[in-house]
Amino acid sequence: MDIQAKIEEIVGKIKSDPSLATQFTQEPVKTLEGILGINLPDDQINALVSGIKAKLTLDQAGDMLGNLKKLF
Repeated sequence: MDIQAKIEEIVGKIKSDPSLATQFTQEPVKTLEGILGINLPDDQINALVSGIKAKLTLDQAGDMLGNLKKLF
């Protein structure tokens, strides 16, 4: 499994569904297991959760910077 591709796919789903984003914020492990449809070992699921949170944070920062650029 290509982890980076899977993270990108999941981030896309979370960003396009506000209720899923809320659910991921409240219960990231349970939400991720629901999206994947499998129960992964804790170390693997926690690594994916960390990667997804990092990607979401990075995307949000990029969006804010893009909005700042528009001001100038």
